Amino acid sequence: MIEGDRDSEKMAKKSPYSCIANNSERTKFEQFKADSKYLLDPLATELENQSDHFTNDAVQLLKFHGSYQQDNRENRIKGSNKDWQMMLRLRSPGGRIPASLFIALDELSDRLGNGTLRATTRQAFQMHGIRKDNLREVIGTIVRALGSTLAACGDINRNVMAPAAPYETGGYPASRKLANEIADLLTPLAAQDSYLDLWANGDLKYSIRPSKKVKHLRDKQRDGHIFSGDSKEPLYGSTYMPRKFKCAVTVPGDNSVDLFTHDIGLVAFTNQNGDLKGCNVYVGGGMGRTHNNEQTFARTADPLGYVEAEDVLDLVQSILALQRDYGDRKTRRNARMKYLLHERGIEWFKNELSTKYFPKPIKCIHREPKMKLEDYLGWHRQSSGIWFVGVPLLSGRIKDDLKKSLRKIVETYKIDIRLTPNQDLLLCNIGNHQKGSIKRELMSLGIEIGRSRKLEKHAIACPALPLCGLAITEAERMLPNILSRIDEQLRQLNIEKSILIRMTGCPNGCARPYMAELALVGSGVEHYQLWLGGTPNLERLAKPYLQRMPIDKLEATLKPLLTSWKFAGGRVSLGDHVENLGEQAVLSLLSDGLQAP
Repeated sequence: MIEGDRDSEKMAKKSPYSCIANNSERTKFEQFKADSKYLLDPLATELENQSDHFTNDAVQLLKFHGSYQQDNRENRIKGSNKDWQMMLRLRSPGGRIPASLFIALDELSDRLGNGTLRATTRQAFQMHGIRKDNLREVIGTIVRALGSTLAACGDINRNVMAPAAPYETGGYPASRKLANEIADLLTPLAAQDSYLDLWANGDLKYSIRPSKKVKHLRDKQRDGHIFSGDSKEPLYGSTYMPRKFKCAVTVPGDNSVDLFTHDIGLVAFTNQNGDLKGCNVYVGGGMGRTHNNEQTFARTADPLGYVEAEDVLDLVQSILALQRDYGDRKTRRNARMKYLLHERGIEWFKNELSTKYFPKPIKCIHREPKMKLEDYLGWHRQSSGIWFVGVPLLSGRIKDDLKKSLRKIVETYKIDIRLTPNQDLLLCNIGNHQKGSIKRELMSLGIEIGRSRKLEKHAIACPALPLCGLAITEAERMLPNILSRIDEQLRQLNIEKSILIRMTGCPNGCARPYMAELALVGSGVEHYQLWLGGTPNLERLAKPYLQRMPIDKLEATLKPLLTSWKFAGGRVSLGDHVENLGEQAVLSLLSDGLQAP
């Protein structure tokens, strides 16, 4: 039994899946986490050996430190070792990347990576192509540049999202501040020490410096209703979460963060001075699923209620603690909080939360304006005399001339970057006198701000092949061709409206395809599931209509559906047209197209 035996026994009675359960009740993986000395061993040992890759046990811990081990499938040779390399993901709440950090990442990616950076759908940068023997230098350099990769992956709270727009009025400053506070509040204590031991020679000056409010709540984690029973890791316990945990904050009407796809989604209401008044809270969203397993599914979050500003952070850690104790630790595929909500229901969840974790009022949801998928592309006034510009990045990839020019702009003008959930990039804090020069720099790259192709504007894809070990087929590399093909169909049919398109190489849902109007989800070599019926503002789940559509039949399959959309007058979105037609009518149209010669 870990520290705090009495508390551990009390917590174990709460749930058959409690992270404080007796050792004999733990699964092998849960026990492995408990034995890791707070995410340290055997990773620390294997960093010192001469192997070009980590064993599976170290790989599992490596995720908590922000990295996945991959191999380049296109370099596989029968009888030879795999081309082992690491993908590294940063922690950057709200997508903020200071100029000095971007410069460090740019240099590292050229010298020790594959020469590219990639903006992810969680508003963080990824680096690819890092060799095992360079990993310590890369992460150490990031830490010294005041960045972090801790908890960017693994069974723990991931990067906290917020609207990327650096507006200094309205609710945007409060939402960014709240995202930072949540990130600090949910940072693991003991694991942070392990992280700095491994990558920064134990230099604790790089530990987070939380606000007084957050520090007060962290200090209370050991003696309150959310205590894990482990004094070193008071919020998480030594086995951390059953699976990954995701939070997002936004302002009323702005759905740039894909609000309903998170474990916790918060809509921040502010007063006329911009001070936080309280939040609408949504719980139980999540995208990941597995092909041919109906026990796994995508799910949108349920409305929980409204809480006052002074209680928001306490509620967030209370929800995490409830999932820590009740989330399924026996079957990892059903370990996300969405399955707990699906099985027990929102009323049970709310009652359990109020009874055992959060004994404060949860009020009725406040009315919100209709949501919109904001992208912030183009030029926007940030504040008086200050601008920001949204630069489109298809699938978030930065390389070649664009990468060199962005480095030059950031270095010359000392401007910060913010990454959007749509995998685009905002150049921020641009003075009036700098605007013209930066506009010319971007135009020299062929980037005419505000003139991106309609389908590209909101389309996103996961990296997929050749590096992702889960990928079944292509996504990022194929997306430009897919968009061109669909764009040509729309042009031939004289359809003016755009379509929200997303594409993934597997069903895990990293590009949140199940919220799209049209999504392609890899299901076999050059075959994709076809999902339809989401909304342009990301409020409704799509549905799977075809399980294995050959990608070379894309145009033929879609033509009858798109034609029916055109003849319906084109006043509604494609997603709404699909919903209005009904499942059987849509299936009939797709079948006619799929069977066409």
